Amino acid sequence: MNTAGHPEATERRGLELTPFRGLRYDPDRVGSLAAVTSPPYDVVVRPDGLHHLQDADPHNIVRLILPQATTPSARNEQAADTLRRWLSEGVLTTDPEPGLYVYEQRDGDGLLQRGVIGALRLSDPSEGVVLPHEDVMPHVVADRAALMRATSANLEPLLLTYRGNGTPADTTTVVERIAEAPALLSTTTEDGYSHRLWSVTDPTDLGRIQQDLAHHQALIADGHHRWATYRRLRAEHPSPSPWDYGLVLLVDTARYPLRVRAIHRLLHGVPVADALSSLDGLFRVQHLEVPLQEALEALADAACAGNAFLLAGDGAFHLVDHPDPDLLARTIPADHPAAWRTLDATVLHATLLDHVWLIPEDDPARIAYIHDTAATVRKAERDGGTAVLMHPVREEVVRDLARQGVTMPRKSTSFGPKPASGLVLRALDV
Repeated sequence: MNTAGHPEATERRGLELTPFRGLRYDPDRVGSLAAVTSPPYDVVVRPDGLHHLQDADPHNIVRLILPQATTPSARNEQAADTLRRWLSEGVLTTDPEPGLYVYEQRDGDGLLQRGVIGALRLSDPSEGVVLPHEDVMPHVVADRAALMRATSANLEPLLLTYRGNGTPADTTTVVERIAEAPALLSTTTEDGYSHRLWSVTDPTDLGRIQQDLAHHQALIADGHHRWATYRRLRAEHPSPSPWDYGLVLLVDTARYPLRVRAIHRLLHGVPVADALSSLDGLFRVQHLEVPLQEALEALADAACAGNAFLLAGDGAFHLVDHPDPDLLARTIPADHPAAWRTLDATVLHATLLDHVWLIPEDDPARIAYIHDTAATVRKAERDGGTAVLMHPVREEVVRDLARQGVTMPRKSTSFGPKPASGLVLRALDV
């Protein structure tokens, strides 16, 4: 495990993954497993995707991770009531013995991802065990914490990555052997991904996995707000307690590289013409009358040479690049590594949002963060706002900054594929 810059990490184990009694849907009580799953809460495009998932099955997991009511407290109480009802009705059942879970995802393009789901001991960033790479929004952490308090459950796993060493006793060897056996569950979701899950209860297998992971550190690929929520709730409960652990999926990216995509921004109430007019003399702007895919290719080419963004929402695309060097020097903090200062997300937040457009990055009434590119454009066109499309950051850049203890601007990356929510939950009172 790389502990450079983190002397505290040498005084304790690395990743401590523990078995738990998984909470899973009874396939005989729901229409289909695919119909009750959902993307992670922050990937659901609302309200369209939310309504679609709610209509897919009355027991869809979205009713727990994104409950709908008139006030936050009512939403959380509704989720808690729903969870209690589903448990009493046998819609959700608890596995008979604690275990870890091998989880596999495949798509039609040949992607294969496997990892291990378990309850991970929480740690502070200073320990160098779990490395965050993005800042979080306090109101989102507060919202997730209130939901977890109400339900007393980890409703969906975070996605963490680590770099395996390829030794015969490593976790991946156990994972791949177990994946040859019949799966505990198997389903294909409407996005074309197939999902399989196996339980790992054999003491020898559990011991090999735990011993191997104890020598590794992990990068938070997806779930910074939920990790911050886990840590907040741990601080509220005297240790030892179940709140000392949080539900995660750990993927060895030396064996199963993840895809890294961008997270886009939607500026509410800002017409494209207004967003562009304020860039006059500060950035180069090129008008593109091309389809989305060609516009994204133009963005990729421009991003190779420097900071670049695509603006959309008026029926066309506008390539924004070549920022004025004096503007960057005035607006970007100089007390960070060059790799951070030159990130597109840094320029977007420190220069465009803070100084040019004057839009607070954590005000949901002014800005939204959306993973789906086409959906961002559609919503901008429908609502009269501006879509700001980003080019993804390479994983090596993310990991190197994280190891230096440098966090990127919030919502800078989207690693995937993300684990489907609803396949296995963790109740903290079991």
